[in-house]
Order: sequence, then C-alpha cells, then structure tokens
Amino acid sequence: MHPPPTTPVADRWSEADSSRVPFWAYTDGPLYRRELERIFYGPHWCYVGLDVEIPNVGDYKLSWVGERQVIMVRDRVAPKDRGVDPGIRVVENRCAHRGVRFCQQPHGNARSFVCPYHQWTYKLNGELAGLPFKDGVKDGDCVHGGMPPDFELKEHGLTRLRVQVLHGLVFASFSQEAEPLADYVGPQVMPWLDRIFGGRRLTLLGYNRQRIPGNWKLMMENIKDPYHPGLLHTWFVTFGLWRADQRSRMVTDSHGRHAVMISRRNEGGRNAAVTSGVTSFKADMQLHDQRLLDVVPEPWWTIPDPSDPQAAITPSVTMITLFPSLIVQQQVNSLSTRHIVPRGTGEFDFVWTHFGFEDDTPEMTRRRLRQANLFGPAGFVSADDGEVIGFSQDGFRQWGETGSTLCQLDGTGTGPAEHMVTETLIRSMYAYWRKVMAP
Repeated sequence: MHPPPTTPVADRWSEADSSRVPFWAYTDGPLYRRELERIFYGPHWCYVGLDVEIPNVGDYKLSWVGERQVIMVRDRVAPKDRGVDPGIRVVENRCAHRGVRFCQQPHGNARSFVCPYHQWTYKLNGELAGLPFKDGVKDGDCVHGGMPPDFELKEHGLTRLRVQVLHGLVFASFSQEAEPLADYVGPQVMPWLDRIFGGRRLTLLGYNRQRIPGNWKLMMENIKDPYHPGLLHTWFVTFGLWRADQRSRMVTDSHGRHAVMISRRNEGGRNAAVTSGVTSFKADMQLHDQRLLDVVPEPWWTIPDPSDPQAAITPSVTMITLFPSLIVQQQVNSLSTRHIVPRGTGEFDFVWTHFGFEDDTPEMTRRRLRQANLFGPAGFVSADDGEVIGFSQDGFRQWGETGSTLCQLDGTGTGPAEHMVTETLIRSMYAYWRKVMAP
C-alpha cells in the first residue's frame, strides 16, 4: 500500500543524497499526478516539435505536454513582426465550450479550427472567432436563446501556451512563471545544442513511435546513464560506438535537471578490460552490410571546447536530455529528437523525429537514414532500452514501497564528470526532482 497522497516526498525519502531512488517514485499514482501538475504543467519548458514540421501558414501537428494534447500550428504574422515573431502557436486541443478534443488528424493544414460538436470556430492563435446562435434565433418579434449580454468572444478562446523556439526546437509551457528558455537550458548545456543546430536549416526525415511499459523518468535516466551502453548494447560494445575506454564527459546544468553525455569513438584498438566478461560483446559478430557503420565525420562535430576554449573537441556522440520531455540525439551521423509523453505511472509514449540538414548531400541523407536503423522501437540498439525499462518497472511493482534502486557508481555526489564510469547524472536529476516535488 502507498501512503496517502498528502504524505510529503521529503518525509518518504529522507536520505541526504539521491543515490537510492525509492521504487514508489515510479509506481505511486497520486505522486504521478503531482508530477504532472508540478513538472509538465508547472514552470518547465516541454518540447512539442520541430518548426520544420509546420513550414506553411495553417500547417499544424498534434503533440503533447504531459497528458494534455496540444496543437502546434503556424500562424499568420504581420510583415512588421516577422523578425521577432516566429509565428508558431501552441494551443490546447480542448474546446472552450464543452471540452471536446476537436482536432483529430495528427497533422494537416487549416484556415481555422472548428469544433464538430457545436461549430465553435477558433483562429489559428486560439482566439474564439465565432459560434452559432450567439445572438439567438429571431422568430418574428422574439429572439430565442443566445448567449448572455456580457458574453465576450475574447474571454472564451482555447488555452494558449507560452511558446519559445530555439534552433528550430519548439517548446511550450502552461506556466507564466517559467524562466526564459535560454536561462532554462543554461550555459553549460547550450553550447552542445548550438553545436548540433548552429543556425542550419533542418530537413524532416521521418518518425518512429512506440509505447514503453515503464515510468517516464526511466527514459530520462537511461539517457543520463553512461554505465549501461557498453554493457547492455551488443552493437555499441562490439563495434566500438560506445565503450568505457572512450574519452568521455558528463555535463549537467546548474540545477542538475538537464545533461549531456559526450563521447568520442576510439580510432585504434579496444582496451580488453572493458569487454572481458561482458556477455553482450560478440567478438566474432560481422555485418552483412558495412554501410550501417559508414561513419563520416562532419565539420560541425569539432567546436572550441566549452571547458577550455583554447582547445578543440570532436565528439562522435552527444546525448542531450532536457528535462522533462526531450532527448536530442547525435549518434555519429544519425540525428533525432526523442519526445517523452507520460501515460500514467507505468507507461509512456516515445516519439522519434529523425532529421538532417538542408545542405546535406543525397549521400549524407541516405547515411543518416541507414544509421537510424540502430534506433527506434526495433533499432539494433534502442530495442534493448525499451525492453529493459519494462523489466525495471516489473521489478518496482514487486516491491512497492519498500525497495529502492542503487546509483552509487563513482560515489553519491552530483555534478559533471570527465569519464563514463559514473551515475552522477541520474543522482543530479533526482536531487532536482526532490526539490520540485517537495511541498
């Protein structure tokens, strides 16, 4: 049995550090509902899509902030405002009249949004444009019905979220208290977003979607966990895409909520110590199609090292987690965003959006698509993650209130690290989570 929902997190998790995460943090229903309110609907920025997905006025895409479905749409912008207004709006997909989820197509183009139930019509920016019989129906000298005299269209629009766009990444927030997006990302993480996007125009390459039977935080953990890739993933450890002997760095923002896992693929041989006894390592495994590992370094991989601007750094992998809902992946030439959509304590949807750059050659586009086969629901790598997250959730359910995880690799502290043999990023995230979830 779980304690009453009023029991403070601080009382239930009283240890000083965050190296043991209680199983109830993944299974408690009232706690999950509090997470939605304080995190997804509170003063945080949530990813909703890429601006390249809605290139033209009227283009829209359905997305999610927590469990609330929203519409990301390209609105009309006056010529004088085009330098400061990207024209992207995010509105909740819920009619202001009777609460109908009125938009049913996952993407499309519209001049306006019309609720099918009673034909209430909204502008692309969410303002109520009109409704049938607002002034009643005239019958001779009588008028039947109509809205009250003080009914104002401007007071009955759709719920409009705050929107900020960074490098083509579109973020939205229900909260007026969320800090500016650049401050939210922070100076420690921003250089790694700048490195990938760098003012380049994006091209959309495709999508994968899956539903994973685990708590949403487990995917945030997974991409803040450099310990597992060279142990769980046969592809990574066998073909040298991620191993514990590689030069690596773990970056976190000042709050511990966001992180970057950075690594460079070894050019020479492997250190036998990092594969000895590892059952996922398959020394004799061979590819039938070598193009899957046709890795071509790109000029933008190399940047001045944010930790030492006099030196250069050339990662082959950067995995960026922006709490609570976005992962930005660069795995060699494969690029994608991954959107976490919670579906209760024990499920979340995971939406992959694969992208490239407008100036990519046809050969590079094909290379990005081939390497994308490592990722997604049936990816040679990522299928492992979805399965093991489900195994984890099963274990948590068995123990409920009494058990906890152990995250003490490289100590019990938080903050950055210059190697991958650590769980510091997980501890950092939960230190932040505890502050947010405290009364």
